[in-house]
Amino acid sequence: MAQLLMVRERIKSFYSRYEGFCRPVLKFLLAFLALTMINKSIGYSSALSNPAIVLVIALFCSFFPINFVVVVSTLVILLHLYAVSLETVVAAGVLFMLMFLLYFRFAAKDTILLVITPLCFILKIPYVVPLCAGLVGAPTSMISTGCGVVTYYLLHYISANRSALETLENDPIFALEKFRMLIDALMKNREMMVLVAAFAITILVVYLIRRLPVDHCWTIAMITGMLVDIVVILVGDLKYATYIKIPALIIGSLVALAVGLILQFFVFNVDYTRTEKVQFEDDEYYYYVKAIPKNTVSLAERKVKKIKGQERASADKSASGEGSRKAASGGSKENRDVQEYRVRRTAATREREGARGGVSSASRNRNSTKRIVVPDEVRADRRERLSEIEKAAAAKARAERNKNNGNETE
Repeated sequence: MAQLLMVRERIKSFYSRYEGFCRPVLKFLLAFLALTMINKSIGYSSALSNPAIVLVIALFCSFFPINFVVVVSTLVILLHLYAVSLETVVAAGVLFMLMFLLYFRFAAKDTILLVITPLCFILKIPYVVPLCAGLVGAPTSMISTGCGVVTYYLLHYISANRSALETLENDPIFALEKFRMLIDALMKNREMMVLVAAFAITILVVYLIRRLPVDHCWTIAMITGMLVDIVVILVGDLKYATYIKIPALIIGSLVALAVGLILQFFVFNVDYTRTEKVQFEDDEYYYYVKAIPKNTVSLAERKVKKIKGQERASADKSASGEGSRKAASGGSKENRDVQEYRVRRTAATREREGARGGVSSASRNRNSTKRIVVPDEVRADRRERLSEIEKAAAAKARAERNKNNGNETE
């Protein structure tokens, strides 16, 4: 679970950091999928079906608000229908105008539902739409979802009856016949009516339950909404004989439940075991607050430490060069005193060894003592300490020598 939360936080962090690039890319993908779906259903115009034209139009849509994708998709549909007949364009244009007036008046923020609903029908998972719309949307999402259902069935009817619409002659009587065929295709399509009603009821039920102040309200809302959707569709099938495939309905509902759980993980992932209830009051009201913490993890910040190797190497090289120059010069008075002290100490040690019997301590250590390997750091430390002791002793000897010279002069 912690790993999944880490992945979610990384995705959110990436999107918030590069939102200026992610939003155009997502709009491009949405427009590309919508235009591809249109060309697959009613690709009557060879020019608009060209993949290069589709990419250019989708790229153009990525620089505009998301509602522009709906407008462009509608224009592409009308241009494709113009290859069938002018009457079909007029009838579809009037229908789209009525839907847009209803859509832009009440549900202008649910553009993505209007585009995704036909796509889900093509992918055979239309039951995902009402469940997700009820979780993250509002009751006005019923309008967007209903318009998407009507759009899909309109395109499906035109694609299935293209030959009948093209064979009618260009006569006013036959033009009225085309209008009647398109209107009857929508008004007498009981399967479409049942799905519109089922989706609207499901959205409303899911929305009302997920706003209840109870634990696990989103999970309860998803399961209840799935069951309500299945029941309404089955009742409509029994009453109007729509012949909806039951296995596809059940499998699609289970897929919708899985997608809803994924959506809950990203949007409403809370820990009910740490729920807190707070009560307080002021001069006018009593307040009862229920606080539920979210399941979150903090991402570890990566700190990069820059080591300037070249500068350090040059500094060490210059320091060593300066030290060697000082050691080579040996002209300072302090160095001369240290060398003189070392010579006197060596001579005194040899005299003491000779007085003891001519056996030096170095030879005794070499013959009877086990050799110990001393690290270079310890040797350097000892060398520095010995140098300080020698300097102090040399200074003391110099002071005594100067004192003796002064007494002799007197």
